[in-house]
Amino acid sequence: MADELLTIPEVMARLRLGRSTVYDLIRSRRLPSLTIGRARRVPARALRDFIDDQIGEAA
Repeated sequence: MADELLTIPEVMARLRLGRSTVYDLIRSRRLPSLTIGRARRVPARALRDFIDDQIGEAA
C-alpha cells in the first residue's frame, strides 16, 4: 500500500494530543480523514502535511 492509514489513537500518540482535539481537527477539515465502515482513518501523508503546515505557520 502506497499510503499507510492511521487509527485515531495512533494519530493521538504521534501528535501527543487528546481524542477530542484530534476529532476537532478532523471536523474542521484541518486534518483530512476517511471512513471505512465505522472506522475513521487518517492517511499518514495527510498527517505529515498537517505537521508541515503547522511548522510553516509557526515560522
